[in-house]
Amino acid sequence: MTLKLRPLTGDGSPPVRGSYPQAVEASGATRWLFLSGQVPVGPDGAVAPDFRGQCEQVWANLKAQLAAADMGLDNLVRVTTYLADRAHALDNREVRLRMLEGRQPALTVIIVDLFEAGWMVEIEAVAAA
Repeated sequence: MTLKLRPLTGDGSPPVRGSYPQAVEASGATRWLFLSGQVPVGPDGAVAPDFRGQCEQVWANLKAQLAAADMGLDNLVRVTTYLADRAHALDNREVRLRMLEGRQPALTVIIVDLFEAGWMVEIEAVAAA
């Protein structure tokens, strides 16, 4: 059986900002991958000074972990994004929409105090195949 992801939004749901479903149904999955929080540190240890650079690095790190499991963005079921400042919410949405290219995993964004003071974003995810 092949993995099938079905975005769902039930009747009576609140309006959504940012192009994501209220739920995602996964069927046919035989493998699950739980990705630890991916941080904005590049393979060389560098951290971009700006939010967009950090966000793009986090997505690159996420893709690398998916690839290690022979998966890709099509396998994402759930994405949780942690932002250090709500001021980055719209930039985060723009980068996420560009990276996902129409894919619709279940999504949560949380404003938190991240582990390292200079980090502006961290993303954890669940994928299935």
